[in-house]
Amino acid sequence: MKSIVDQLPPEIARQMHPDCRKNEVEYWAVRDQLLDEYRGKWIGFADGRVVASGTSPVTVFHAAEATGLRPFFICVGKEEQPCRIRRANFAYDTTYAGEPLPTVTVEFLQASGSPGIVLDRIIPDTGADASVLP
Repeated sequence: MKSIVDQLPPEIARQMHPDCRKNEVEYWAVRDQLLDEYRGKWIGFADGRVVASGTSPVTVFHAAEATGLRPFFICVGKEEQPCRIRRANFAYDTTYAGEPLPTVTVEFLQASGSPGIVLDRIIPDTGADASVLP
C-alpha cells in the first residue's frame, strides 16, 4: 500500500510531521488485526495502538489530536474510499452565542424558474458528518 501521506500534493505532504508518517506505517503493519473490532469506525492510531475511535470523524479527530502523539487518522476498512470536501467561503455571524457560525443567502423556490423568497443570513446545516470550516 502506497502511503496516503505520499499521495497528498507535495506542498502538503512536506508539512506532515515525521511522527504522523511513522504512525501511518505502524497502522498499515497491524491494519488487518484491527478490522474485526474497528471496521467502519474512525480511529486515531499512534505509538502502535488505537488512541481514539468512534463513528464521528470530528469527535475522533479531536480526541486523537488531544493525545499530542501526532496520530494517523483513518476510517478502518474504507481506506480507499475518497472523502470529498467542497470548498466555499462564507460570511460569519460573529454575534451568535457560543461561537461564530457561517451565514449564506438562500432563495427558496416553489418550482424551478418561478420567483422565490430570498432570505439572507441563513445558518446552513448540511447534515454533514464532518466539516473543515475554519
